[in-house]
Amino acid sequence: MVQGFKRAAFSNEAGVGSAAIAHSAAKTKEPVREGIVALLEPFIDTIIVCTMTGLVIVITGHYAGGSSAEVAEPFAAVNNGAGLTSTVFASEISWFPHVLSAAVVLFAFSTMISWSYYGERCWAWLFGDGSSMVYRVLFLIMVFLGSIITSTNVLDFGDLMILGMAFPNVLGLYFLSGDVKKDLDAYMKKLKNGDFDSEKIT
Repeated sequence: MVQGFKRAAFSNEAGVGSAAIAHSAAKTKEPVREGIVALLEPFIDTIIVCTMTGLVIVITGHYAGGSSAEVAEPFAAVNNGAGLTSTVFASEISWFPHVLSAAVVLFAFSTMISWSYYGERCWAWLFGDGSSMVYRVLFLIMVFLGSIITSTNVLDFGDLMILGMAFPNVLGLYFLSGDVKKDLDAYMKKLKNGDFDSEKIT
C-alpha cells in the first residue's frame, strides 16, 4: 500500500503544488475555473489509467498470491512496475508491449519537460531570470546521472523530493483553505445565476 501511495504521488503529483506552476500561466478571468480543470488531471491519471492497469494485473492473477504469482515475483523484487505491466498485457495481447514501450518513452520525455519547466520557474523566482541557464545545465547533469544509476535510486530520490514539496504545500493549503472556499462559493454562485452564459470562456 505504501508503494502504491508513493507511485500515485509520483504519477499525478496531487498535493505537491507543482501543477500550480503550470496552471498559473493560463490566461483566464476565473482562477477557480482553472483549478477545476486541474482537478481532472489526477482523476484521469490515477483513478482511470492506474486503476485500469491494477485491475488487469489482478484479473490476470499476476500478483503475489495470484494464480500467476511466479511471473510477478522477479519484477516485484527489483521494483520494476513497467516490466510487470508489459508482461501482464503481453499474456493477453501479444503486441501490447510495443505500445507500452512507446507510452513509457513519451511519459518519461513529457515528465522531463514539465519538471524542467517547474524547476526553472522556481529557480528564476529565487535567483532571477538571468540565471536560468545555470539551472538548465544542472538539470541536464541530473538527467545524465539519472540515466546511469539504478531506477530504484532515482525513484527513491524523486519520492524524497516530492515529500519535501508536499509538506509546505499541504501546510499552505490548510492556511489558505478559507480563501479557496470563499472564491469557490463566489464562483459557484455566479455559475448558478447564469453570469457566465453569455461569456466567452477564456
